[in-house]
Amino acid sequence: MADLKVVIVQCGNEEYALPVDAVVSIERLEQVNPIPHLPDYMLGLMRIRGELVPILDFEQILYGRSAKEEPDARVVVVQTAKLFIGLLVLDAKEIIDIPENTLTDSSLMAYSRTPYFKTVANLENRMVTVVDPEVLSQTLTGIDEIGAYVEAQAAK
Repeated sequence: MADLKVVIVQCGNEEYALPVDAVVSIERLEQVNPIPHLPDYMLGLMRIRGELVPILDFEQILYGRSAKEEPDARVVVVQTAKLFIGLLVLDAKEIIDIPENTLTDSSLMAYSRTPYFKTVANLENRMVTVVDPEVLSQTLTGIDEIGAYVEAQAAK
């Protein structure tokens, strides 16, 4: 395994990393169309470059509070096997290369409530948790229904 190229995002006071090869774009939070009866973390759908993208409040998922009123909040659009999802974060800061030798053994991240935490990078002046968007999309309640809804809307 070579160095890992990632986009650094902020939620709470922590930094998280999303693999660059999964990131499609970084956007400002625009008009989100809410969908009734969804989990709290699901803000609704936003049209991004002609596509309907479900917006998940990553701050809400991790810390139980919303980032939607934060002025610097960004939507990081990631591609998963089933659909594009937008992760609302407090800030999308930078793109960095994480050296392979700074990554901890992923078995340390086996906590059942956060299976999408892939590994932790122990960098010189900070620690960054690497998030697997694919696992995140597979473990969130209601994501299959959201995917089906997006497909139905796109077919209209």
